[in-house]
Amino acid sequence: MSEIFDESLRFDQLGLKPDVLKGVTEAGFVHPTNIQKDLIPAALAGRDVIGQAKTGTGKTAAFGLPILHLADPSIPMQALILVPTRELAVQVAAELAELGKHTTIKSVCIIGGESMRHQIKSVQGGAHIMVGTPGRVMDMQSRGEIHFNNVRFAVLDEVDRMLDIGFRDDIRKTLKLVRSDHQTIFVSATISDEIERLARSFMQPDAVKIVSHSGSLTVSLVDQKHLPVEPWDKKTLLLHLLRHEQPGTTLVFCRTKATVHRVTQYLRDKGISVREIHGDLPQSKRNKVIESLRSGNLDVLIASDLAARGLDIEHISHVINYDLPEDPEVYVHRIGRTARAGRRGTAWSFVTSEQGQLLTEIEKLTGTLIEKMEYPDFTPGPVPSDIAERRSKDQSRRAKPQAQKLKERQAAPTSAAGEYTKEELARMFPDGKIPSSLPRKTLGSRLRSRRR
Repeated sequence: MSEIFDESLRFDQLGLKPDVLKGVTEAGFVHPTNIQKDLIPAALAGRDVIGQAKTGTGKTAAFGLPILHLADPSIPMQALILVPTRELAVQVAAELAELGKHTTIKSVCIIGGESMRHQIKSVQGGAHIMVGTPGRVMDMQSRGEIHFNNVRFAVLDEVDRMLDIGFRDDIRKTLKLVRSDHQTIFVSATISDEIERLARSFMQPDAVKIVSHSGSLTVSLVDQKHLPVEPWDKKTLLLHLLRHEQPGTTLVFCRTKATVHRVTQYLRDKGISVREIHGDLPQSKRNKVIESLRSGNLDVLIASDLAARGLDIEHISHVINYDLPEDPEVYVHRIGRTARAGRRGTAWSFVTSEQGQLLTEIEKLTGTLIEKMEYPDFTPGPVPSDIAERRSKDQSRRAKPQAQKLKERQAAPTSAAGEYTKEELARMFPDGKIPSSLPRKTLGSRLRSRRR
């Protein structure tokens, strides 16, 4: 844990106000993580900051605590925090409310799929911190329901996604509307050179970049294993694990919404208490699903990656990667849904025969050897007939050209030099004029070379 926390320093040594420290203490924090140790003093000093640290190292508190400390209770709408997903917005707003519960600073969550009237009422009730997704924030600003005249703090969480192509134009438009003198803080687990250059275009020239190479609290507390499996055996293996291992509250990640729905229906038909959550689900239903999970009335939740960056439920004991994500960073976000609040967690990943390199990339990122989970009690099913037929055709298709070519070479007469067949020479020189010596070395010039 010393790789994550600076045990030589306590939060009460960082210069935070007593009412902020009280919330930190009640949340169970004593020592700051390495990113918090470096970012909080820089933010308290008023510097623009780019913060990069692994998932699970407390970046929300790193930018949130300075805002709670510096915010003026008499100024509404003075902090704007933009995040890529609704779930993450809910999580960030909740964490700030928890850390700042002994202060007079109020936070409001501004996201699509929820009642705009309720959000307007919350803002007009004197909210100081606006946490939201770009679409709903821009919509409410264009309607005149919120304004950026008082913004003193502008934050982009998950800045790698926020400045990616999908969000970039919306972010530019929004930040250009913040014309007041303000402090800018951008944080993420990964920041490419391109994203950093773009981020600095929104910041003061002396903006400081803080990079923490320390380990992830998430990775340190999660017992990670992988299970080799063929794609057609995934559903039966998942059912076998749920029935025989009897894990606690389990979150299962699939790559596509279609797979989420298909796996959910399969488990439901087998008598498992299961629900699904993905982007096509209305926000009201998503909220009900999350509330069922939070209250302990749901055993298994099948999710697409929209939940990977925002689902914060302390009693999730297991994360299962039904589909291994193509992006190793997404893997870390996924397994971070377990091992919350200092608890240990478990992550199992299904890995097909073609995904060995992808597993290696994930191990490099996490700095962890993800050991194979031996499971002799599970008997794989037969290869589906359509897949067996396709494999047979592919094998024949690959073997036929090689056999045919060998047969032709053995039957065809060779040239005098023994290097090419007559057929090959005819294809190379269709005019029939086969040179008997190498061309002159003129290097492409029309002038005759003097070399002899």
